[in-house]
Amino acid sequence: MKQVDDNMNNKNKKAVCILSGGMDSTLSSYIAKNDGYEIIAVHFNYGQRTEHKELECFRNICIGLDVKEKYEINIPFFTQIGASALTDSTIDVPIGGIESGVPITYVPFRNGIFLSIATAIAEKHNAEALFIGVVQEDSSGYPDCTDTFIEKMQRAMNQGTKEETKLTIVTPLVHMTKQQIVKKALEMDVPLQHTWSCYKNEKEACGLCDSCRLRLKGFNEAGVSDKILYVTL
Repeated sequence: MKQVDDNMNNKNKKAVCILSGGMDSTLSSYIAKNDGYEIIAVHFNYGQRTEHKELECFRNICIGLDVKEKYEINIPFFTQIGASALTDSTIDVPIGGIESGVPITYVPFRNGIFLSIATAIAEKHNAEALFIGVVQEDSSGYPDCTDTFIEKMQRAMNQGTKEETKLTIVTPLVHMTKQQIVKKALEMDVPLQHTWSCYKNEKEACGLCDSCRLRLKGFNEAGVSDKILYVTL
């Protein structure tokens, strides 16, 4: 009887997955699904240059994951504050190689805002986990992709919600390299051809921005070819 009850509980556990349509968040969502969570997918349109392509990818990935509940959230104020090459058309996306320090493609406190909204959704649905595909060791150097940031956000989230709300932020990729991410995704049959990483373009990836370079580096080191289209390849 206990085994039956445990199985019932496993079927009912829920996780909110922040799903951008990129490679990392997609793998993170597939890991959540594989771990037995019912997925509530959340996507943010925040005025990023590739907003339409990312939304298309999000919707295709949700079909593959058989997501029953999803949210598409619009956050227009990021374009008002600018300060990032992703949301300010007057700032060029760098294509000269991966920058040192915090690059101009960093969107101020983006993950903190995403996590805050996702927390409200998780509390509504009585979810117990919140999956986000942050990568610390092989990222572009964003301060909101670190273990320390995630740990402090989790404490704040649980402090600022109802007593019965007990949320864990799950970051299954945080210490993985892009090579490891590609290999893990292939092992799990994640449809990487439906994901998008380019910061600049929506039809053909530029192959030169930080995000494209990291993605291509991962595929090259994994010994496989990327199935999306690139301008420069």
